[in-house]
Amino acid sequence: MTDIKIKIESLYKIFGNKPASVLQHVHDGMSKADLLEKHGHVLGLKDINVDIPARGISVIMGLSGSGKSTLIRHINRLIEPTAGKVIIDDQDVLAMNKKQLGDFRRHKASMVFQKFGLHVHKTVAENVAYGLVIQGIALKEAKKQSQKWLDRVGLAGFEEHYPSQLSGGMQQRVGLARALATDAEILLMDEAFSALDPLIRTDMQDVLLDLQTELHKTIVFITHDLDEALRIGDNIAILRDGAVIQQGEPQNIIINPADDYIFDFVKDINRGRVLQVKTLMSTGTGISGPDIVEKTVLEDALQVIANADTKAANIVDEGGNTVGSITLEQVVKGLARPDVETNPESRYR
Repeated sequence: MTDIKIKIESLYKIFGNKPASVLQHVHDGMSKADLLEKHGHVLGLKDINVDIPARGISVIMGLSGSGKSTLIRHINRLIEPTAGKVIIDDQDVLAMNKKQLGDFRRHKASMVFQKFGLHVHKTVAENVAYGLVIQGIALKEAKKQSQKWLDRVGLAGFEEHYPSQLSGGMQQRVGLARALATDAEILLMDEAFSALDPLIRTDMQDVLLDLQTELHKTIVFITHDLDEALRIGDNIAILRDGAVIQQGEPQNIIINPADDYIFDFVKDINRGRVLQVKTLMSTGTGISGPDIVEKTVLEDALQVIANADTKAANIVDEGGNTVGSITLEQVVKGLARPDVETNPESRYR
């Protein structure tokens, strides 16, 4: 069973003068639009229940205004809730006193912001060491300890530069190194790469994935970009109007969209480069044919089967053990984009 690091339970956030006074209207099913029109309050989050596994990357995504950034800011209580709980290691963050919350922010959870959040008057080295200084470590020692993270994110030689002397991608590397330097178990990343150019953004995704392979942090990553979510996420929760519409493994969301909203998100992705053979395989004993590792995407699997001049292949895990099989017909079916007008049943299969 996967360990749950962060457990969000029945979380509500209503913005306005008297949010508690209108909470019952939300419980009774009042819509976001009606709450604003009739009571002058804005529904930010509605009954959020999300389990975030330890040592993985959980992506929270949605369009602008869906509530994703509001949600992540409840994890370290930058925003106070209207109701609900955020349980981390059996402790409710929302019930912490001022001292407990301060210790939690200094030692247990670090945050990387979209706009970098760097101190413009501090050097790169001083920015990266900042979290350690807040923990009470002398600046000289903090800079020494944080140097390895500057090296890891490719900023060796830029220690005495100032943020204004760096590109956007380099500034975000500083932000990432600063978050990692505190050795916090939880890394909160709010649209961390959204302000970057596409190529730099892909590069930063690679940096994050490489670091995660070694560090195994519990990462909560906010994005509005499905391609980014699918590339880095072990789990995805999709929000709309402050509510979770669907959550789970990326593969399952693609194959089984919960409703029209989710379907519209996933319908245009390149299924061949995203779907893995394990998602469509038949479990059981192997068959005569080539071996394909279970995480192989369909596009590559198709090439393997074609080169072997066969109509099926064995699926093996990373240890080489047979876990099932897949046919050419299954691969081709998986590659096909569902067509709503000609085959509406293909939406939710």
